Amino acid sequence: MFNILVVEDDFNTRRLMCAVLDRYGYNPIPAADGMDALEQLDKKHIDLVILDIMMPRMDGYEFTRTLREGGNNLPILMVTAKQTPADKHKGFLIGTDDYMTKPVDEEEMVLRIAALLRRSRAVSEHKLTVGSTVLFFDSLTVRTDGQASTPVGGAELPQKEFLLLFKLLSYPNKIFTRRQLMDEIWDMDSESDERTVDVHISRLRDRFRDNPDFTIITVRGLGYKGVYLK
Repeated sequence: MFNILVVEDDFNTRRLMCAVLDRYGYNPIPAADGMDALEQLDKKHIDLVILDIMMPRMDGYEFTRTLREGGNNLPILMVTAKQTPADKHKGFLIGTDDYMTKPVDEEEMVLRIAALLRRSRAVSEHKLTVGSTVLFFDSLTVRTDGQASTPVGGAELPQKEFLLLFKLLSYPNKIFTRRQLMDEIWDMDSESDERTVDVHISRLRDRFRDNPDFTIITVRGLGYKGVYLK
């Protein structure tokens, strides 16, 4: 069973989140603020953190920064009433993995948790399995049914293409804007523009057009998402 740390200063909200997680088969561990959460991390194994931002003693931003500066890559889902693009941008820049605004849809929250846990496992194992297709992070290689895939150019993908594919398939059905993908996969000071993402997506589609396990969908006016076919 996965242990999920629920860091929320409002008692009723914290209790509700814990009840939802318990109902879906997770083991919730409550914490009232960032300082309390750090103490819980010292005592117990935690698989994922659900984190509010506005809290006494240590807020969500400071908690996230403390973990990341200490080399801790624990998945963090920020769930907060702060809704502006600047708030979200700050959250992602300091190291959160996902961001939801209150009031949250509990089913969507659980789906995002599952995706983050799947991605965390993939990163720790340095591979991601989608049906019969396996992406090997260390070698930038994609294999299907135990054999190297044969996209144009061979089984080993260019780094940016592999990272883009790994990102999309780590979060199936989640829409990523071109800007989000640029910020994570290309350097922040890169001179490339968002059309670069379109070019790389086109190449990936061409390479894996016959793959039976996944496809990449364009969401008009928004961006792209990876979709599992099985």
